[in-house]
Amino acid sequence: MADNVAQNISIALYRFMCQNIVGTEDHVKQLRLINTVRDNLSSDEKMTFITSGSFGEGLEMRGSDLDIMCVLKDMKIQDVKSSSHPRIRYWTMDTDDVKPGFTKLYCENTCGMSHRTLEEVNGKYYFSSAIFRQGLLVDKKKLTIHGPCISDNYEKMDIALCLRCKTWVAPATEWITRPSNQWPSYNVKQRIIEHGVLFVPIGVKGSPKEHLEWRISFSVGGKLLINTFTHTQLLCYALLKILLKDVIAANSECKDLLCSYFLKIIIFWISEELPQHAWKPFSLIPCFMQCLRRLIYCVDYAVCLHYFIPENNMFENKIEGRAREILLEKLFTLHSYGWRCILFSDQISKFHKSMQNFHIEPHSLYVPEVVTIINSLQLQSLNILVTHIIKNEFQRGIQLIVSCQKSSIKYLYTYFMSVVCSIRAQTLPLTITCSNKYQYTQYRSCISILQQNIYHDAVSGWLMLASFFYKTKQYNKALRIIEYSITKYPPGKLFRSMDVMDIDHRLLKLKTIQKKSIVQQWRIMLVDVMLFEQNSVLIPNELLKEVMNDMCSIHTIQYALFLNFRCHYHLNNARQYEDSL
Repeated sequence: MADNVAQNISIALYRFMCQNIVGTEDHVKQLRLINTVRDNLSSDEKMTFITSGSFGEGLEMRGSDLDIMCVLKDMKIQDVKSSSHPRIRYWTMDTDDVKPGFTKLYCENTCGMSHRTLEEVNGKYYFSSAIFRQGLLVDKKKLTIHGPCISDNYEKMDIALCLRCKTWVAPATEWITRPSNQWPSYNVKQRIIEHGVLFVPIGVKGSPKEHLEWRISFSVGGKLLINTFTHTQLLCYALLKILLKDVIAANSECKDLLCSYFLKIIIFWISEELPQHAWKPFSLIPCFMQCLRRLIYCVDYAVCLHYFIPENNMFENKIEGRAREILLEKLFTLHSYGWRCILFSDQISKFHKSMQNFHIEPHSLYVPEVVTIINSLQLQSLNILVTHIIKNEFQRGIQLIVSCQKSSIKYLYTYFMSVVCSIRAQTLPLTITCSNKYQYTQYRSCISILQQNIYHDAVSGWLMLASFFYKTKQYNKALRIIEYSITKYPPGKLFRSMDVMDIDHRLLKLKTIQKKSIVQQWRIMLVDVMLFEQNSVLIPNELLKEVMNDMCSIHTIQYALFLNFRCHYHLNNARQYEDSL
């Protein structure tokens, strides 16, 4: 009887997490696909972009920022010194007198290199991670150094510029030969090994050579491992992260002791030990409690072994002294509440109320697709890298759309390129001093780009086209587009960060809507804001001061009515512009 109750509670919690916090398994897959497509579009011949952190893993958690790893392609790393490529400059790993999990990088062939980032030690030139990291701080007013990353002042995005070794490295050899039960599979291991490792510019705090040390990063390997998780494993990981951020870190003395990476490592070790069939919805709570007990054990003995390099105890010189005692007391107190310790989080507290009337029905694990689309609407950060795409990879983005065979990915490429076109069109000159032929070419180019910017929502792309006609004094054309845009505002439209109403649920459950891809659903249902870039050429002259120093956003319906009024005013349609006003 007790087992049945525990299973029912686990299933209820599983459903609650899917509907309110993490999303369904399909939603997580969609997020990962979105990340992959954006990374592909952002990458070029000099740099590879990798979305990492929680968001890169398919988890859009409250308070999480966007973590981007930028891998430089022109700097080559090798594990050991090799003379097989005498003309190619390689950086070679040197792990002597360095804590496991870290390395120094030296290069003997430094001819033609800037010595500003180098330091000579015993005849070898070492690459300074500290100077390299500091060199990324191009705008000290808007950017700050955060560990190995560069962060914006809003703490919404961390960018880590890193290097890559395409082969597996000797310090992590034990992971290849380590026997495991069912996880990870042989194929997954091979994919991780084939990718190699990354190096991020951060050393061991307090080390005499900290400024020369680089951390060996298995970020991509960890991402591939999490992609193999069952949805129960992922929800268990999400619960641990929520417990850490909302409950444990709420205590100022415990705030900086633990991080999400430690929790990830713990769940990796447990995943090796448990059979995959143990991670089922009805066992969510037992699995979570096992992870919590392992965390307590690690803190109690001040041991948390790195998953890929077990010689690296990540708690060494970190979880100790009075701070460790306070943290341990906090963890023991939480454990005394059993699974109910998660209710201390305001994100989970509503689950207790939902349990009062809980009963299992045959369809209880069904979560409508509306969860997928609504959660995805919160992805404001999806467009952060479009400026890079505009500058470097616009042509390649178009080619990717044309050549892509898989429709679901093709729609995502189309979405991003629609956003790119909306921004790109705002940079093209509308008034120039060249010949009429050149002006006509620019005009047609802008029109062509704006015709590609109508695929990321239902209205804003059309209104950007109307704004173009307004700026070029083609007021009747602008009015026709504005009129069409306003007709696309019936009940059931969705705005970013809005709560979902019953009418939205009913509409999104229609088979005709559910058959469409998520990007097609966005184009039908989503109403985005008008986002004008700094010094945009498409914003009306009456609003130019709004974009003199920064970008600005305007609600689409407000902008449509404003533009409607201005067009009638310029056409001297007195009655119409009075009605508009």
